[in-house]
Amino acid sequence: MKKDTINELFQSLEGGFDTEMPNSGHENRFLDKLKQQNNPVVLSESKKRSYWKPFLAVAASIVLCFSVFTMMQQQEPELMDLASVSPELSQTQSFFTAAIQQEITLLEAERSPETEQMIYSAMRELNILEDEYESLKIDLTESGNDQRVIYAMITNFQNRVNVLKTVLEHIEEVKNFKNNQNENTTTI
Repeated sequence: MKKDTINELFQSLEGGFDTEMPNSGHENRFLDKLKQQNNPVVLSESKKRSYWKPFLAVAASIVLCFSVFTMMQQQEPELMDLASVSPELSQTQSFFTAAIQQEITLLEAERSPETEQMIYSAMRELNILEDEYESLKIDLTESGNDQRVIYAMITNFQNRVNVLKTVLEHIEEVKNFKNNQNENTTTI
């Protein structure tokens, strides 16, 4: 309905509303009239207080709070990485991931009792660098593609590759040293 139509309705009904208080004893007279009609009169009894309603209200509040908390948890943004910044950085991330995986495969192939401690140390260092990378992903998400964070992420990948290459070089030196030791003992 339009606003002016409602106003017109109330103006036409003005003065037609019964706003007077009934005379005293009105309820008794009304009940007497009902009795004369032989209809049973139902007197309203005081309502029984139900004790489960407050518990139901508390339970509903808890469910509501839990639902809101769950919804807020689901709305947290995905952590960004280099692949989510640009196609070029996606290729960079893929390159470094493949290079790191290849170096780890080479490192595992060199596992022996003599190299076990070096490989263990390298893997521990890689885990530290991966934890730093996860922290950088949070920083990148919060900063909105800050170039300094992107540079730090690329440097992190480079550091991982360097750690693996350095350990492989040390393993190669140990193998060469061992071979030289064996040659010297057999020629003497």
